[in-house]
This record gives sequence, structure tokens and C-alpha cells, in this order.
Amino acid sequence: MSKMNLQILVTGGCGFIGCHTLVALIKSGYTPIVLDNLSNSSTKALERVKTITGKKIKFYNGDIRDFDFLDNIFLENDISGVIHLAGLKAVGESCRDPLSYYDNNVTGTLVLLKVMKKSGITNFVFSSSATVYSDTAISPIAEDSELLPTNPYGQSKLMIERICWDLKKSAMNKVDKSWSVALLRYFNPIGAHESGLIGEDPLGEPNNLMPYISQVAVGKLKRLTIFGDDYPTIDGTGVRDYIHVMDLAEGHVAALQWVLSINKKDSKCKAFNLGKGIGTSVLELVGFFEKETGKKIPFVISSRRQGDVASCFADPSLAKSVLNWEAVRTFEQMVTDVWRWQSKNPAGYNTNDK
Repeated sequence: MSKMNLQILVTGGCGFIGCHTLVALIKSGYTPIVLDNLSNSSTKALERVKTITGKKIKFYNGDIRDFDFLDNIFLENDISGVIHLAGLKAVGESCRDPLSYYDNNVTGTLVLLKVMKKSGITNFVFSSSATVYSDTAISPIAEDSELLPTNPYGQSKLMIERICWDLKKSAMNKVDKSWSVALLRYFNPIGAHESGLIGEDPLGEPNNLMPYISQVAVGKLKRLTIFGDDYPTIDGTGVRDYIHVMDLAEGHVAALQWVLSINKKDSKCKAFNLGKGIGTSVLELVGFFEKETGKKIPFVISSRRQGDVASCFADPSLAKSVLNWEAVRTFEQMVTDVWRWQSKNPAGYNTNDK
């Protein structure tokens, strides 16, 4: 069967990572189908993806916790695999409202997996996170590092990973059908598609660093708040691994190809770090943005944010060896692309409505 005949369900496909993954999937010959409840996204992203790719994408507006709704999607389509991106994702918010995170992320994934099992679809790519690692893990962090999240968001991701591992074991024990699962532990995606048509457009105040910086630069926000300058790092601010979102999107395609290639007599579940493997502090990223764009970013220092760790960057060598994938885009591309997106769309996807 050719890739052109393979329909891939992408949950959360209207979001930041989702819409870029759609572009990468279509470029690789797959036919994505999108499910999204639009709680932090817009269907305008799908319109922009159509402009980029020339392909109209089938869209379902609904929630992954609705079994009957999901079941109907699988009945109406010939789905070969699922890329699961839907879920809540803010560390600080998860500490304030953990129940919502366990409900949306864990319960939602359980329902999705139950529908997949009922439909006989066992190819699964899961959007996990580097927050599953212990805050004492030594960077660069490999996949076999200690798993001990410091916040409910990370806990919800680790719970789902363990569910997937148990699915693999059940198949090995002949209780279940064979599953092919890739657990993608993201580090920090930034940037935007080179066209400037799609990018990160959070509803309300951004939780992630780069959209906050770019919204300050465009005048939408007054100043950046940096949470903590007393970490044991190069300048006291948190160190993270920043990866271009299109590199991340292409990582999903590589993972999908891996799960689709597995002999269904076997059952596989494997975790992969998707990162660049370079640690960059908050202040370093701010300075780099100012240098590349010529925009001054005013900032204030606040206290540390609950659940954050001092330093976290990846050892991405496993993804390179198994998936034949690596992050190739430069910091210059990350900053240039995010600024092109933000300057062309100062109000995000609502820019053209004004």
C-alpha cells in the first residue's frame, strides 16, 4: 500500500505542533485526518496548511474523551495509524489544576486507545515530554535516565507512557494484538514554518518562552517575565533544549514510518528524545533573538515557577540511529522563522480579521 493511501489520524492537529506535523505528513505522502476540540487552537491553521500544501484536510471538531465520537471517526475512515498530540501542556497550570491534566491527558488517551483497540488499529505515535525525567537527571539526558516528573503535567505524560508499555506486555503475553508504539519525548519546540503562514498562536497569555518573547517584540505584550535567575546555570536562568518545530514535525513522520514498518508478529514500544542536544539559557535565547531581529526585549525577573528544573537538554542519538532522524535547522532559522510568523501575524490567526 502506498503512503498516499494511508490515512493518519492526528489528534490536536490544529495546534502549534499539530499543524506543522500535517505539513510534514502531506509532504511525505500521507493523508492526515484531524481531530481537535479547539480549546487552544483554530481551524484557520488548517486553512493555512491547505495554502502551503494544496491539500484540504478532513476535520472533526470534538473531544478525545468522547468514546462514541471517536468510534464514529474510525468507522467512517480507513485509518492506518494515530499521531496523538491532543492534551493540556502547561507545567504551571498543571500544578494549579492537576485534576484537569489527569482528566484530559490520561483519561483522553485511555479512551483513544480503547477505540483504537476496538478498531484493530495498533500503530501509535505519542506526544510525550522531557518533563518525564527526574530533575536530577544529568544533561545530556538519554532515554534510560531516571523517570521522576516534578509536576502533574509530566506525571500525566509518564502515566500514558506506562499504559503504552503495558499494552506492549499484554501483546507479548498473547492477551492483546501486537502494538507498535513510539513515545516521543519532546524538548522545547520553537520557530515556525518558513512560509510564515503557520506558527504558535496560544490563546491568552503564552505559557512558552518563545511566543512570549515574540509577542513582546511585536508590541502585543509589554515585557517578558523570567522565572528565576538563581539556578545553578551559566547565568542563573533555566537551560533548555530548543528545537525547530519543523524538525520536530519531521520527527513524527520518522516515528510513524518506524511503527508502520514493524512486523505485526512483534510488539514494540520505544521512547525517543526529540531535541537538538544543545542547552541554551533563557537569557541566552533573549540575547539571540535581539541580535537576529534588532528588537529589544524588556524583561523582569520573578521567583522560580513551581515544577521547573534548572537544566534539561537531550541526548538525541537514539532517534538518529533508529529513526534516521536528527534536528538539522539552526538557531538562526528558529529565530528568523518565528519572527517572520509573528511580524506577519501580530494577532496570530486573527490578524486578517482586523
